Amino acid sequence: MEIAWFKKIRKPKQPVEHKRIQVPEGLWVKCNGCKEIIYKKEVLRNANVCPKCNYHFRISARERLSALFDDGRYQEVDTDIYSVDPLKFRDMKPYRDRLREYREKTGINDAVINARGTLGGIQVMMAVMEYGFMGGSMGSAVGEKVTRAIERALDERIPLIIISCSGGARMQEGVLSLMQMAKISAALGKLHHAGVPYVSILTDPTTGGVTASFAMLGDLNIAEPKALIGFAGPRVIEQTIREKLPDEFQRSEFLVEHGMLDFIVERREMRKVLIRCLKFLFNAEALDASAPSSASSTETGTGSAADAAWTREPLPFPTPFAARSKITTPTPEIT
Repeated sequence: MEIAWFKKIRKPKQPVEHKRIQVPEGLWVKCNGCKEIIYKKEVLRNANVCPKCNYHFRISARERLSALFDDGRYQEVDTDIYSVDPLKFRDMKPYRDRLREYREKTGINDAVINARGTLGGIQVMMAVMEYGFMGGSMGSAVGEKVTRAIERALDERIPLIIISCSGGARMQEGVLSLMQMAKISAALGKLHHAGVPYVSILTDPTTGGVTASFAMLGDLNIAEPKALIGFAGPRVIEQTIREKLPDEFQRSEFLVEHGMLDFIVERREMRKVLIRCLKFLFNAEALDASAPSSASSTETGTGSAADAAWTREPLPFPTPFAARSKITTPTPEIT
């Protein structure tokens, strides 16, 4: 009988349990510019701008309003305007259902928010487009709200700021959408003649009928860095002319170089630059004397009660712009 003196009894190996670390979603974002993975809180602290390559992430209309107005306080107006489905349009789904989905997703009735408040102590009227609502497309409701913002600025003699972020006219409303270009441009013509300043801010993207109308009609046209600005997209143009377009074509830097824009401002500096521009364009002394205190001028809310809180005497016309409206072109004599 053999005895296994040196036989080693091996125990079966136990599988090692690896604890899987659960990383909460939304902690990191990928930059579309440098393709780096960045801590989201770091991006938020930097005004939604990439700290490595200065890429400007898209932000919502409400985020822009809070970042620009004094203390982030403003009064939203014209909240009861929304698009309907006059053409009974249907593509992958009925237009009416698509509108309902975007209203639930964004919490707003359409692709623009009208608000008024103070910017550096200066009362302003602001219309900010929301790209998250059908790509910021301009339908009849958007055209009506932008027109009302212009008319409010004209009635109250306060500066107007429009921040564009749009893919253009909304095809689901056909010619009713296209007519908003002429409607808004006509209202801006009245504002210009009255001598009330209008500052247009173009962000990524600003294309189509929005670019072809009110986005390029400002007394000052300002853009964020690397913003796509144009009518037709670069791919459509390349396919049409069958030529390779220059690098950075239709970007804000390209447009400044070719005289289409006045200057480019980074998002972190936008508020400071706007305050300086408004004081330059408008009679700052008259504004300071007529503007109510910050406590009363920044009440938020909607409806008639909020509107009553804003009732005040209209401001006098600013001297530089009022003088401009009186200039007439002499008629040449025909001999």
